[in-house]
Amino acid sequence: MIHRTGSRRIHTKKNLKNEQSSDALGNSSKVVEPVSQKPSNGYTNDMAFGKRLVERSKYIPLRLNMEERKLLRLLEAALNVSEYTDKIDILSPYSKKNRIIQQIKELCSILSGLVVASDYKKGQEMFANKSYEENEEFYQNIFEIGRRHKIMNPEKMRDAYGKLMYMLMDSMLPEVQSMLSFNLVKPIKTVYNFLEERNGLDVLYDEKVAIATREIKPEGKLRHQINHEIRQKERAVEILSHKYDNHKLSSDEIKMCLYSIGDNNSYLRANRDCCDRMLKNLIDHFHPRKVEDGYSLAIRSGSNGARLTHNHEMQYCYANQTLSLWSEIQNEMFMLWFLADQDMLSDSNIYKLRDTGQGLNRVQNCPAVSKAMHTILHRAQQKAGHWVGSSVIHLGDKNVPNALMFIDKYNQVSRILNPILICLDNIEPLVAKNSGIRSYITSSFGGVEELTKKILADFFRYAFDGSGADNFFDAGSCIDGRLTSAWNWCSLIEKKTYFPVFLLTGFVGFDGEGF
Repeated sequence: MIHRTGSRRIHTKKNLKNEQSSDALGNSSKVVEPVSQKPSNGYTNDMAFGKRLVERSKYIPLRLNMEERKLLRLLEAALNVSEYTDKIDILSPYSKKNRIIQQIKELCSILSGLVVASDYKKGQEMFANKSYEENEEFYQNIFEIGRRHKIMNPEKMRDAYGKLMYMLMDSMLPEVQSMLSFNLVKPIKTVYNFLEERNGLDVLYDEKVAIATREIKPEGKLRHQINHEIRQKERAVEILSHKYDNHKLSSDEIKMCLYSIGDNNSYLRANRDCCDRMLKNLIDHFHPRKVEDGYSLAIRSGSNGARLTHNHEMQYCYANQTLSLWSEIQNEMFMLWFLADQDMLSDSNIYKLRDTGQGLNRVQNCPAVSKAMHTILHRAQQKAGHWVGSSVIHLGDKNVPNALMFIDKYNQVSRILNPILICLDNIEPLVAKNSGIRSYITSSFGGVEELTKKILADFFRYAFDGSGADNFFDAGSCIDGRLTSAWNWCSLIEKKTYFPVFLLTGFVGFDGEGF
């Protein structure tokens, strides 16, 4: 993949709309999509609400029921003891095809044993004197449950999910399929498919769906206001579940679909809204044309690890556009996850095991994800008016070897931004109730406002400086290189002068697991 835009050290602005003047950069409404324009549920409030919700429901996984949760625990237990990738993704003189088949059957045997151990009678009925082929449906269901659960809960199955997807990827190889004689993959259950099979799509066009699935945010509200919204939501769920039930679709199943859409809105709140909030911090505390003493966002290549050279205005636009792009990506993350699943489990999309500089990795083309990402990038560029930096998207190369790595990379956005936002939110309450901390912050940083601007200025400078690698192909200003720079900033957080403030506000790390 070749970088096509700008030089390696000094990136120039690229006009995407000829009719815009250079004054567009000075107008924040041209540079930024205002946070208020994007509603919390991810849809726009217009006449096409139902159609938009129907389209979005095609990529919203159905929440697991109680029986499926039991199977999920068995699957996680089996994957935790499996050494699948250690046995397969290595250089070995033995036949890879035979190793794959042996490991797949071993995992299926472990699952069978766990089912028998958890429910002997049911296990006997399912597995007594039956071959793998006869239990194909069971294996398809349990592996689909794992894939569905991971999409809805990105923080779960952090090790097990990779083993699961790589095993399923191998099971789709033509030479393995011919010898295995049973299929382990089935489509992921979605809200749309579930309702369509039961003639229940009409529920998605009802105006009460917006109330029944909305995310209730407590910020700035009194207790009685929150309780009122909760009652409104519960009432809307009850009305819809009884209004649209039929002989194929029970009221409980309708509730499950509504809760699944609500889960998607919760995901957006946790993963997309942090991008919008950080974008708002940039707009509120900095101006593209006015530079405050000590708070310039300008960076120079070679200084403090930066690999780009931007003046204040250009760096403001660069950070602004990057956060806007991340917000767009997070808004479409469920769709991207389904497309990644499609790319990885295609029987015609064969991977190659290569040394990418970070060990042996599966390098595989990502046609569906690539097409969607270019669409999202184009949309972000059109909103920006002027695009700063490179437009290259790394997919299927040594930087982002496959769709699984792509998904894992963009799942980190909220893990980077949320701890910073939590710290900023907690500084003022901490100072208000502890005079010692107030004295420390005043003497060391000049006050709460100065400390806030210092943290933000450092983040907007050096989390978007092209660092994180020793060349401009692996880092720089390309689309995934921007995220690499942010992770590099996170790795240096303990060296910052304001790091004690992070610890005082409850910071434990950027991945939730501490140091």
